[in-house]
Amino acid sequence: MSKKNIIFVLGIATMVFMLSQGWVFAADEKIKPLKPVPKAYANKHMPRGWWTDLKIIKEGELIFHTTVLEYEFKRKKRMAKEGCSTCHGIDPKKDRPKKRGSPDFRISERVNRFSDSYWFWRIFEGVAKTRMPAWKEKLSEEDIWKVIAYQHTWSHGNKPAEHDHKEIEHSVEKR
Repeated sequence: MSKKNIIFVLGIATMVFMLSQGWVFAADEKIKPLKPVPKAYANKHMPRGWWTDLKIIKEGELIFHTTVLEYEFKRKKRMAKEGCSTCHGIDPKKDRPKKRGSPDFRISERVNRFSDSYWFWRIFEGVAKTRMPAWKEKLSEEDIWKVIAYQHTWSHGNKPAEHDHKEIEHSVEKR
């Protein structure tokens, strides 16, 4: 086998591996069903008027980009040095989130499925078996709502908008 053929085969194998690991992103990516919101979070809702409050959104943007958090992932200490944007900020060279596997909140089909209680729960408690840490020790509930209000603008062309989408999944964990 020639050197060119070996490089070609290795390139194809690498792409297959990257696709199987979800490392390649596209706007039409398969979006997994959401887990039900635990009952403890089912009644958590965005404070009235905050989805479109420019002052709240601006405060959320500051928190999103500056709140530092040290956490453990796969038994190693990690650091969110640039707040949420450490992973969820957009890499301008690749036009995707900075960390592989981080959801792209510009994709409205993804964001429009999140109820506010679901979104709050995932930030507050983190997401098991992923790099998403729990922010409950670092951010107040009010700060989490501000971040959500800011993130929500991404799926609406960086403009404030109400979060009243018919796509929102409202399932609650049964216990």
